[in-house]
Amino acid sequence: MKNPFAWVEIYVSDMARAQKFYETILNITMIPMQTPGGFGDLEMLCFPWEEGGKNISGALCKMKDMSPGNGGTLVYFGCDDCSVELSRVAQAGGTVLQEKMSLGEHGFCGIALDTEGNSIGFHSMA
Repeated sequence: MKNPFAWVEIYVSDMARAQKFYETILNITMIPMQTPGGFGDLEMLCFPWEEGGKNISGALCKMKDMSPGNGGTLVYFGCDDCSVELSRVAQAGGTVLQEKMSLGEHGFCGIALDTEGNSIGFHSMA
């Protein structure tokens, strides 16, 4: 069966603050993205991806009509060991809500609150 996920958008109110948070905890560089016409004030920074690879990508999005917040969609970032990313959360301005915990045969996960108020998850097999 084909993975049904294609794209993820994380809404933010402060793009620079959110960019610094995600680049710090994931140890990545966000990619400026040209926004499609017809979306008004939409600002986007894309997560890295491998073109043609077995992965999806997404972006941080800033738009006056869409707000970040806790309790909505929960995005999980894949990691080698999710405790590494969780260890960077507080230093980057976020809050760890759930430390690394076992999912049995399905690996491990942890949950944090980003600088914009979004809940985000981390998943690893180790």
